Amino acid sequence: MRAVLVGVWGKDLSKEFSRESIRELKGLVEAVGGKSLGYLLQKRDYPDQRYYVGAGKAKEIKEIVRGTKADTVVFDDFLTPAQVSNLENLIGVRVLDRTDLVLEIFSRRAKTKEAKLQVELAKLMHELPRLHGKGKALSRLGGGVGTRGPGEQETEIRKRLIKKRIHKIKQELEEIKRRRREQRKRRERGEKGERILRVAIVGYTNAGKSTLMNALTKKGTTVADMLFATLDTKTSARKVMPDLKILFTDTVGFIRKLPPELIESFKATLEEVQEADIILHVVDVSDDGWLDYINTVNEVLKELNAEEKPVIYVLNKADRIVETEEEMNHLPHTAFVEGDAVIISAQNRWGIEKLVEKIVEVGTRELALKD
Repeated sequence: MRAVLVGVWGKDLSKEFSRESIRELKGLVEAVGGKSLGYLLQKRDYPDQRYYVGAGKAKEIKEIVRGTKADTVVFDDFLTPAQVSNLENLIGVRVLDRTDLVLEIFSRRAKTKEAKLQVELAKLMHELPRLHGKGKALSRLGGGVGTRGPGEQETEIRKRLIKKRIHKIKQELEEIKRRRREQRKRRERGEKGERILRVAIVGYTNAGKSTLMNALTKKGTTVADMLFATLDTKTSARKVMPDLKILFTDTVGFIRKLPPELIESFKATLEEVQEADIILHVVDVSDDGWLDYINTVNEVLKELNAEEKPVIYVLNKADRIVETEEEMNHLPHTAFVEGDAVIISAQNRWGIEKLVEKIVEVGTRELALKD
């Protein structure tokens, strides 16, 4: 894939935010093995119904595609089926939106049966509304006035098949959710007199959640420097006191403009966040946009009705800013976030024990409130 990226800014989005979002989109293109040839930003308060960008900008994109020999144009927002069709007809190459890319990455990363089902569900939910209107176009191939042409019939059949498959997948995921609840109950029984503290690890994709999980539990979890390296929820235990055991659960990473289809299909996985006593919000402080990423993750937590839970901000990757643990302890980043925050390097194990102490402090307080 040789791609030209397109975004808009204005009214509710600043130019700087859109630039950062385009930078992330470039990472998504690279995650599917593509190459970004450049990007365009247009100031618009409202998207154009036909081309998302204005007709003049769409023609400009066509010239850029011709000059760069790009084979794909990727838009940094959701496009309607009509917009995709109009743009492809005008520009003459494949047109994708952000959701298409994210779904492709998730499809490649899915390893377990659950993850594969969740990705398939998200893809089908994304495809279903896009079938609207295709039947009429296909029906021009045959049929007269007042008749249902072959294209329209084919579309209706496809819709029915998709709806049937969506229903079946949701049933399977409900069964997985039920089994997970049973597993959670078994994990939480513990020994006589033992208290269980449930901690969910969340954060922007590639913030270092899996590395932190390994540092906290000394268990092997897949770690890779890429977007959405792991999609599967993993839970590991660590006993910190004779009567206190912490259950750490790693979750799928978040990004800007996370497609609603994915939030819906991954609810079985993200239920672990809703059930947690504490949320560890992992942040890559070596990234210039780390404060924006915090806001993005908090928006997703709000969608999951988990924004009221106690949060400890884990400001990670300090080793990319300073050379020693002693220097790390003097960094000012914790002053920029509200509430509990600990700065660490999960890779170098800096600050891990201090983080555990903070988890025990906050957790003991939460468990006391429940008793």
